[in-house]
Amino acid sequence: MRILYQRALAIQEQTLGPEHPEVATTLNNLALLYNYQGKYEQAEVLYQRALAIREQTLGPEHPEVATTLNNLARLYQDQGKYEQAEVLYQRALAIQEQTLRPEHPAVATILNNLAGLYQDQGKYEQAEVLYQRALAIREQTLGPEHPAVAVILNNLALLYNYQSKYEQAEALFQRGIAIDEKAYGLQHAEVATDLGNLAGLYQDQGKYEQAEVLYQRALAIREQILGPEHPAVATDLGNLADLYQDQGKYEQAEVLLQRALVIREQTLGPEHAEVATTLNNLAGLYQSQGKYEQAEVLYQRALTIREQTLGPEHPEVAVILNNLADLYQSQGKYNESLQLLQRAKALEEH
Repeated sequence: MRILYQRALAIQEQTLGPEHPEVATTLNNLALLYNYQGKYEQAEVLYQRALAIREQTLGPEHPEVATTLNNLARLYQDQGKYEQAEVLYQRALAIQEQTLRPEHPAVATILNNLAGLYQDQGKYEQAEVLYQRALAIREQTLGPEHPAVAVILNNLALLYNYQSKYEQAEALFQRGIAIDEKAYGLQHAEVATDLGNLAGLYQDQGKYEQAEVLYQRALAIREQILGPEHPAVATDLGNLADLYQDQGKYEQAEVLLQRALVIREQTLGPEHAEVATTLNNLAGLYQSQGKYEQAEVLYQRALTIREQTLGPEHPEVAVILNNLADLYQSQGKYNESLQLLQRAKALEEH
């Protein structure tokens, strides 16, 4: 895919000129791919160039400019650069509201993304207001049974889950599942995502049997439609492993995490941020079993990957610092633990 985009870019630059709007479109698509691969610096360069082209050729208030701003904001959000992301989301929102209309579906998309940013920062009240507005827009313009409505329902349900509002969350998850099953059928990737979210809600409430049934169903759907080596399958394996770990089923959890790790290393590369996530989870599993040396090796590797891919100031770096500090404390390495905790605290307060 990357090679095709690069080839298309070269052709367009040669035939249309380096500042043509079509060049900006290809730059944007290539940047999206780099973002997915965790190549954030390369993605940012392309987004910035696409933004400059669109502002120059289309004007600073054009909806396509808003689209690029939204994508660049998401990149910053993924890197934990929340202030920079918010500025861009707000500008994109203002453009879409002014050039389209306040109730346009494109406005709902940016509201949803901005709500996700607030959610990542623990600003739950602000996030809920935006999710509710986005939901109302999509229901009004697209109809209450549209799959785009299900996306907002799931996001709002996840927000309620984080706040332990389990009944509200479950109702929204169930409605989202019903919409997606009707729209896509029972064996669709979106349905698998919905099932995994509801399973997570049940897991948080200690309803392990109900959670396992849904996780297993989500895994089966993804293996069938995407193949057993797809990165999304690794996500389902990780979720199921976490459930088993909560129940003390360590051997079953380890098998799943090892498989997830192999999938992510092979498909995403050994230095991808998602590989660090699996390493961190596997390290936590080993720590739970008192396998401290094995846990430390994995935490250290996960830390290195996150520092390299996300930057040393990213909130996800603080997560691993805290986990490694807890491991050192369990081993009686109090000085090492304190140093990591202090660094993690500084990141969290940043």
